[in-house]
Amino acid sequence: MVPFIALTLLSLLTTCSASLVNDFNVLVSLKQGFSFPEPSLSTWNSSNPRSVCSWVGVRCSRGRVVSLELTDLNLCGSVSPQISRLDKLTKLSLAGNNFTGSIEIVRLSNLQFINISNNQFSGGLDWNYSEIESLEVFDAYNNNFTDFLPLGILSLKKLKYLDLGGNYFHGKIPESYGKMMSLEYLSLAGNNLHGKIPGELGNLTNLREIYLGYYNVFEGEIPAEFGNLVNLVHMNLPECELHGPIPRELGNLKLLDTLYLHANHLSGSIPKELGNLTNMVNLDLSNNALTGEIPFEFINLKKLKLFNLFLNKLHGSIPDYVAELPDLETLGLWMNNFTGEIPGKLGQNGKLQILDLSSNKLTGTIPQDLCSSNQLRILILLKNFLFGPIPESLGKCYSLTRVRLGQNYLNGSIPNGFIYLPQLNLAELQNNVLSGTLSENGNSSSKPVKLGQLNLSNNLLSGPLPLSLSNFSSLQILLLSGNQFLGPIPPSIGNLHQVLMLDLSRNSFSGSIPPEIGNCFHLTFLDMSQNNLSGSIPTEISNIHILNYLNLSRNHLDQAIPKSIGSMKSLTVADFSFNDFSGKLPESGQFSLFNASSFAGNPQLCGPSLNNPCNFTTIINSPGKSPGDFKLIFALGLLICSLIFATAAIIKAKSFKKNSSDSWKLTAFQKLEFTVTDILECVKDGNVIGRGGAGIVYHGKMPSGIEVAVKKLLGFGTNSHDHGFRAEIQTLGNIRHRNIVRLLAFCTNKETNLLVYEYMRNGSLGESLHGKKGGFLSWNLRYKIAIEAAKGLCYLHHDCSPLIVHRDVKSNNILLDSSFEAHVADFGLAKFLIDGGASQCMSAIAGSYGYIAPEYAYTLKVDEKSDVYSFGVVLLELLTGRRPVGDFGEGVDIVQWSKRTTNNRREDVMHIIDRRLTIIPKDEAMHFFFIASLCCQENSIERPTMREVVQMLSEFPRNSLDYSQKLRDNENEKTCAKSKQDLKI
Repeated sequence: MVPFIALTLLSLLTTCSASLVNDFNVLVSLKQGFSFPEPSLSTWNSSNPRSVCSWVGVRCSRGRVVSLELTDLNLCGSVSPQISRLDKLTKLSLAGNNFTGSIEIVRLSNLQFINISNNQFSGGLDWNYSEIESLEVFDAYNNNFTDFLPLGILSLKKLKYLDLGGNYFHGKIPESYGKMMSLEYLSLAGNNLHGKIPGELGNLTNLREIYLGYYNVFEGEIPAEFGNLVNLVHMNLPECELHGPIPRELGNLKLLDTLYLHANHLSGSIPKELGNLTNMVNLDLSNNALTGEIPFEFINLKKLKLFNLFLNKLHGSIPDYVAELPDLETLGLWMNNFTGEIPGKLGQNGKLQILDLSSNKLTGTIPQDLCSSNQLRILILLKNFLFGPIPESLGKCYSLTRVRLGQNYLNGSIPNGFIYLPQLNLAELQNNVLSGTLSENGNSSSKPVKLGQLNLSNNLLSGPLPLSLSNFSSLQILLLSGNQFLGPIPPSIGNLHQVLMLDLSRNSFSGSIPPEIGNCFHLTFLDMSQNNLSGSIPTEISNIHILNYLNLSRNHLDQAIPKSIGSMKSLTVADFSFNDFSGKLPESGQFSLFNASSFAGNPQLCGPSLNNPCNFTTIINSPGKSPGDFKLIFALGLLICSLIFATAAIIKAKSFKKNSSDSWKLTAFQKLEFTVTDILECVKDGNVIGRGGAGIVYHGKMPSGIEVAVKKLLGFGTNSHDHGFRAEIQTLGNIRHRNIVRLLAFCTNKETNLLVYEYMRNGSLGESLHGKKGGFLSWNLRYKIAIEAAKGLCYLHHDCSPLIVHRDVKSNNILLDSSFEAHVADFGLAKFLIDGGASQCMSAIAGSYGYIAPEYAYTLKVDEKSDVYSFGVVLLELLTGRRPVGDFGEGVDIVQWSKRTTNNRREDVMHIIDRRLTIIPKDEAMHFFFIASLCCQENSIERPTMREVVQMLSEFPRNSLDYSQKLRDNENEKTCAKSKQDLKI
């Protein structure tokens, strides 16, 4: 008997060992399909099968691999079908990597958990789900899956969690999805689904969370059957084109704590039945077309923390009970037609953090207790009819970060300490009737180091400016115009080293302009007009090298205008009119650009451009010096300089080639079929295909036949000036999107950096539109290019981690491959060109002339809305065939020209259409122009996001594009269902 037991145990051990060796072989095979598995999988040693259970991400039970968890290891490559040979697997997680290609899981009957989210898997999910019948959790969120929603998933009777969001599934939601009775979580958000939401989903009575919004374009209403989802805790249906009223049946969902229906087309009144949802914590019905009043029944929503109804058509008063909601933290009711007074007890719950009631018709005073417990962070009440003083208590509200009270009828003085609050970064009190003086900072421990914008313009404020003004070390915008300030401008204003825009106009300031103003090196806008300033203009003002706008008109300034102002190359607008200037007006530099009207009202000022010649003795050339001699000397000097530069270039080129490939470090971002030596062979003058502020671009053909573009970056010499550049390159190298130029590799040595990109055979969009052979792009091709480029930018703005602002969007940075598919190029580098001082032509300007958003002139900052403006200019280029500047007269760009020519009417778009286009449907052109105009709005807040641009371009029913083409266009529109944020906040 004993020998039999021993034999049985030996047999089991042998079988178990053999099975573990099988698992070992599968994992080794799996690793071979990964790109760059090191160092993440350094423990996966292929020489010792017995160590498999100690490998990273591997867990065993009874001698078999039962769990494989490779989450967030930055792996890429493909996942081998061999993974399905891990037949005891119960848990599989590949989430948060960069895997591509298709994936299929079969014959894993023990598998309960699959998470393949946040990768770049493509294809469909039409698996044989009957072979993984134990599955309870299936998460495929944020990939590139296409096709219709899989029907085989219905065979998973134990499935509780299903997330197919953030992909490109199209078609309708199958009615049969209403049969997955065990489901507790369902997300189909962020796809390309259409049709009606099936009422059958109301049969999923175990469902606790449902997400169907974002990018889906549904027809019709929210199904009344959703009122049967009695276990539902979270309903998320925003931004998916829903129409009709909010079903009163939703009032049956007694467990619901979150209801997001914002950014749809819902209409009618808010059903009073929603007042039955006593567990409600987050309610967002904003950005719809709802009418009527806030239901009285909402008095029962005692747990409410977030209450957003902004951007609707609601009216009536704000109910008093809103102020008594004990947990209320966020109240957003802006852009409605609310009247009456703000509830007096608002803020007394001690938890209010965000209050935005702007753009209504509210009257009365600001409640006293808004910041009763120092929790209030954002207070926005602008554009109402409020009167009375600003509550003194706000002067001690140390939690405040943003305050916007402009365009009311507020009076009285500004509370002591208010503008010196330590967390405050924005304060707007403009266009009120505020009076009194600005107090000094009486609290030495409270430094206003975060205040970036202060707007007190158009009030009745008086007295001298406080010396504490110098405390604003981060101030960028200071607007004090249209008040009654008097006395001298304090020299301490020179301590505002970060200020970009300074407007002191229309006051009663006297004395001289302090020379310390020249210490405000970042100023781009300076207006001191309509004061009582006297004395001369300090020459130190020319130290402000990036000043763009200067207005000193209507003062009592005298003496000569400093000649050094002519050297301020950024100065494009200047006004010295109606002063007491005298002497000869300088003619050099920027003075040649200013209009004569800029100097009007200065009778003692003379010069040819003023039609007032100066009566000075004419200077005669010495007879011994012929102008021809100077020309000869100049020509010889130019020749010598040319020879020196040519010799230096030859020496540099030779030294560049002398560097052996051993001195170069190659960082590859995918499997390469060429070496550093092959790349260096491309870098020669005969291969140059482009030059720019970033560097020189060379075309190269590798031994394998692959064509690449090699960019030699200028100005990144040593590691001591890295400025995070290499980390950024690593990020850019990991980006994979169909409409973004792929970075293949990065080469570096002590002197030079080379970027290797995939080659775009048809060059740039700018060349195709404006080059010698430009104009051959048809309307359909232009529309397609616009959508593809928008998708590339959308990915950078919304789906990259970290998110990327391009900073130099233009037609020359949109490249076209052999099929004329658009790819966005040169993103992410401009920041480092500026930070590293690499390019003098980009050190003061982020972007290219004609594409720069207007707010850059006074903020010197770019964000994603700056990119949107630049993309709007590209759309106008596609529409008109014209360059952004140069074709419209001095000082006029394509945005201004198109607005003037069409009178801002899209119906007149045919007046600006590219004449080389023979066939162009007017309705499409109108839609295209409308989107371009939205992108080019003056106010950045009013511009759409790139997500919205993609949606608007794609939603137009274009007969010229067949359905399969639309699917291909959608293939790389990577989306993710993120919570909506209030742009005003």
